[in-house]
Amino acid sequence: MGRQITLAQAETVLAACQAEAATVGQPMNIAVVDDGGNLVAFASMDGTKLIGVDIAQKKALTAVYFQADTRDLAALVQPGQPLFGIESTTGGRLVVFGGGVLLSDAGGAVTGGVGVSAGTVEEDHQVAEAGRRAYAG
Repeated sequence: MGRQITLAQAETVLAACQAEAATVGQPMNIAVVDDGGNLVAFASMDGTKLIGVDIAQKKALTAVYFQADTRDLAALVQPGQPLFGIESTTGGRLVVFGGGVLLSDAGGAVTGGVGVSAGTVEEDHQVAEAGRRAYAG
């Protein structure tokens, strides 16, 4: 059995992300998944963009699947690069631009991921990063 992020931990991550989104001034969709990519907690802030509901969850899943922040994948999926076309192999389940980050425990083991969507790619990553900082794995 893999390590699971607890609901309490996921709610702490959500709260930190919501606070950062308020600072940015952009309501966000925020997804927290466990180390298997299963949704643990989700928040859709009032006034956010509805398309981000799906994208946030996919960013969190992508971070866990690749065990990397999604912004680090963007360069690898461009034409001529090693992972070009990878998104099409999973039926649209991957999102390979910023806004998804890994959650790890003190020993470095992946325990889950956070995905954020509705702002710019930079804002999404900033908000997800706030959730990672708040996480105590």
